[in-house]
Amino acid sequence: MNIENGTSLGHYQILAPLGTGGMGEVYRAQDTRLKREVAIKILPSHVANNPDSLSRFEREALALAQLSHPNILAIHDFGRYEGVTLAATELLSGENLRARIERGPIPTRRILEIAAAIAEGLAAAHSKGIVHRDLKPENVFLTSDDQVKILDFGLARVEVGGAKTEGTETSIPTETDPSIVKGTIGYMAPEQLRGQQTDGRADIFSLGCLLYEMLTGRRAFACDTVADTMSAILHEDPSDFAQSGRQVPPDVERVTLQCLEKHAEKRFQSARDLAIHLRTLVSSTDISSPGLRRTSGGTRWLFWAFPLVLVLVLAVAAIFMTYMNRDPGTVTSRPSVAVLYFENNTGDTSLNWLRSALANMLVTDLSQSTQIEVLGTDRLYQFLK
Repeated sequence: MNIENGTSLGHYQILAPLGTGGMGEVYRAQDTRLKREVAIKILPSHVANNPDSLSRFEREALALAQLSHPNILAIHDFGRYEGVTLAATELLSGENLRARIERGPIPTRRILEIAAAIAEGLAAAHSKGIVHRDLKPENVFLTSDDQVKILDFGLARVEVGGAKTEGTETSIPTETDPSIVKGTIGYMAPEQLRGQQTDGRADIFSLGCLLYEMLTGRRAFACDTVADTMSAILHEDPSDFAQSGRQVPPDVERVTLQCLEKHAEKRFQSARDLAIHLRTLVSSTDISSPGLRRTSGGTRWLFWAFPLVLVLVLAVAAIFMTYMNRDPGTVTSRPSVAVLYFENNTGDTSLNWLRSALANMLVTDLSQSTQIEVLGTDRLYQFLK
């Protein structure tokens, strides 16, 4: 559909084309009623006549309408004007993450800030029962004022009133399918490829792919064919970070690889926990060196934080050993350890971020053991409910 500049669609006046994608054309437009510029996403007529495509378009609008978060594209309107189906969203200025990665290496601190912002946006979506399921560099936008926006919820799984609605284009694409953006398959979680039930942890896997790509400049799973890429996601680990020729701090590697675990239960169990962990790395470390060194301004909390964590680890170990030394007949399953948030009794409110950060660091470390089941705060609250 070719819409000329100056065309009016209801109270929207088209100003200029912005781009074209598989699911629609995007234009800069003037909202004459509210006197502001917006982005108009228009569904082409040949797509609007396809019930599945129209359903996806409506689902994306519904998903965005439920969300209000600084890291998620805001939607202003959805409807049909002058026979044209459109969605009006906030107008963004900047570039998508794909373009930024292709321009060259991104500083490690900025990578962590971007990933944390994405995780925070995902956490907001997940809290509303929305799983994105199509997170990739093309669907992350970096604005000119350094904001991070998640785009395109067209393939989202949305729970509306307790009922789940899902994208119909979640089957495995073929290389000849023109409706699939090339490379999408390389960011899907193993359970999504298998057609299994997905939850927010599938988005965490996709975010791990983005982290790896930002850190190394290459995709975590990139092969010559779709079949080979699928096999790599299901069975192979990404290439070693050192092969990229870039220096990646060990702690950042560890977080990235945990996001890329093949089994969902081994990843971060919530985007919220991941966001807190990423913010902890940014705020409490110096990332200018190959390793993560504590900054001088952040050392004061080490005097009490690390001894406290050590005591907790030893206590957990003692409980675990006591449990394992019980009569075998009484052992019915792996022991479970619940990790709650810390209380900040220092009187220094600037250390409040450590309440959750220390808990999540402890959860991350303990979860490496195959002998115990570790319950983070979010999972514990689910059980209590």
